Amino acid sequence: MTASPRYLVRGASLYGETPADLLVADGVIAGIGSGLDASGATVVDADGLVALPGLVDVHTHLREPGREDAETVETGSKAAALGGYTAVHAMANSNPVADTAGVVEQVAHLGRRAGWADVRPVGAVTVGLKGERLAELGAMAESAAAVRMFSDDGMCVHDPVLMRRALEYVKAFDGVVAQHAQEPRLTAGAQMNEGAVSSVLGLPGWPAVAEESIIARDVLLAQHVGSRLHVCHVSTAGSVDIIRWAKARGIDVTAEVTPHHLMLTDELVRTYDPVYKVNPPLRTHDDVEALRAALADGTIDVVGTDHAPHPSEHKECEWVQAAMGMTGLETALSVVQLAMVETGLMGWRDVARAMSEAPAKIGRDSDHGRPLAEGEPGHLVLVDPAARWTVDPAAQATKGRNSPFAGRELPGRVVATFYAGHPTVLDGELNAPHPAFAGARAGEH
Repeated sequence: MTASPRYLVRGASLYGETPADLLVADGVIAGIGSGLDASGATVVDADGLVALPGLVDVHTHLREPGREDAETVETGSKAAALGGYTAVHAMANSNPVADTAGVVEQVAHLGRRAGWADVRPVGAVTVGLKGERLAELGAMAESAAAVRMFSDDGMCVHDPVLMRRALEYVKAFDGVVAQHAQEPRLTAGAQMNEGAVSSVLGLPGWPAVAEESIIARDVLLAQHVGSRLHVCHVSTAGSVDIIRWAKARGIDVTAEVTPHHLMLTDELVRTYDPVYKVNPPLRTHDDVEALRAALADGTIDVVGTDHAPHPSEHKECEWVQAAMGMTGLETALSVVQLAMVETGLMGWRDVARAMSEAPAKIGRDSDHGRPLAEGEPGHLVLVDPAARWTVDPAAQATKGRNSPFAGRELPGRVVATFYAGHPTVLDGELNAPHPAFAGARAGEH
């Protein structure tokens, strides 16, 4: 049997702190220290680079099956690798919806065939995302995809009885319900955040209370049934207050914030550029400040990209007709560096917590979010924090061109991504999928 390639990462700054060498072999970190033997290994010069555990995204839209014009598992997982991710959770709003064991197994299989990152399907909470009856939660959990996260993201599970039943059901297999918190009766026809800007522009508003009221209800339901709740894309200061209150009471709730909600405000909607149309909408400066503080102090547990690619014709149109959503996999780490690290709110260890360790724990990804230590899985990312680059959507791996950071200079550049010991990205460029999966793909008929 041919020995697997060995890689010696020379002089990386672990978590932005102590420089060390990392020997990656046989899918794991085989050695860590200074002056490691490089014989038989490909040397990767990491002087000046920060080494972090491979990133994990709890909230990615890969669109496949059925919406391959917007994204595929292949293109989306390539984008993930370029962004430093070694695992992503694919949301259920595909076509058909991922509400059966068969569909989630198909998504997981597509991810394995692609070989760029672990693709963990998220199962729908309700059949067809319609909010009428529970989907096959148990069957999806017991399937080969071993689903542990369930969400109707894009739609809110607004019926409290149905939400309670879902929370009760997932307890049997340590699952979690990830709620898109949006009271639909308060947001009918909404086009942007309800506030001073919406009043000036005359666009129907999406009030903060539509998010906050659902979160308040759901943390109480989670407490009542003793289940895990995850809140998707938190966007308001009031939501932060409710989650902080719930955690203080010992309620098992976690929450995420998107990169765009850490950086952008509803003032951008004055341009009427549909690239800034997203759900939940961009909020106010005060909301952004509250979200940053909450991520820094751990009230918000993770950064979730809510990567939502769309065909150009769905975004390059008038505002009211445009689809909601932004891409994010290839810019997330840079935005977090800009919003959180360069402002002094977080260090690189905190970034590892929010973008690798905590999301892996929430998604029950036991092989990811592990420390950089000998014997641990070889999932890691090398980042050049001194680099600066300008976002060019046309040059990205994702099919989506709807980046709100297009043309903007961002800090930090992913230099290399190691997935299960294999470099999917080297020198900032796609290298190759994991050969174990590529080999399986080549042998298929």
